[in-house]
Amino acid sequence: MSDPLYTRDILRLASAIPHLGLLDAPHGTADLRSPTCGSRVVVTVRLDGQGRVLELGQKVTACAFGQASAALMAAHAIGQSKQQLRSALEAIEDWLRHRVQASPLDTPWPGLEILEPARSRTGRHGAILLPFRALLAAIEDAA
Repeated sequence: MSDPLYTRDILRLASAIPHLGLLDAPHGTADLRSPTCGSRVVVTVRLDGQGRVLELGQKVTACAFGQASAALMAAHAIGQSKQQLRSALEAIEDWLRHRVQASPLDTPWPGLEILEPARSRTGRHGAILLPFRALLAAIEDAA
């Protein structure tokens, strides 16, 4: 029997997304949709005086992988700068494309190793990247 695509950890994350609901009077907003799977993530942010994420809100309409990714993104986004998020997004893209052979402890974002079953399924990559892309776009909108 092969490994399950949707593990218990993925489903648990997908059902516990932090920072749900959009912020009133945000500094920046992004509304992104994945053309491959139809997932949609809306992110609103408020930044501190140094451009780091102070608060975020999100609305997520996605598969379990997109929801789990949104949960991971939101769990560790507070305090991150645009450059840190840009670097993390590039590292996650490399990780998904197997450009780096990361061990579970070396993944580019805390908890990302839970999404390991999707690395070999390129059709899921768009949903996984979408929350990170939406957060970065919201930060760029705030500038």
